Amino acid sequence: MARRIVWTSKADIIFTEILEFYCNRNKSKTYSRKLNREVNTIVQLLPKYPFIGIKTEIDSIRVLIKGNYKVFYENKPSEIIILLVWDTRQDPTKIPLE
Repeated sequence: MARRIVWTSKADIIFTEILEFYCNRNKSKTYSRKLNREVNTIVQLLPKYPFIGIKTEIDSIRVLIKGNYKVFYENKPSEIIILLVWDTRQDPTKIPLE
C-alpha cells in the first residue's frame, strides 16, 4: 500500500507564513512559488524513500534539508506526516515540534 502525505495544520500554517513573508518582502510571488515547488518536490519523494531524512533526537522524526529549510516528518506505516517546515535562519530554540 502506498503511503500518503499528510500535512499537520501547524506545518501548513508555518509554511504558508514563510511563503507570505517572502511575497511581502520581495513584492513578488516568484521566490515563494519557487520555494513551494522545491519543498513539495522533496516531500513527494518520501512515500517511495521514507528513510532519506536524517534521524533527529526524537526516534520517530526525521528531517530533510533543502537549502535554508528543514522539513520535519514522521514515517508511519500508511502515511508520512509533515510536522514542520522550518527556516533555519530563525532561532533554533523556537522550533515548535512539541
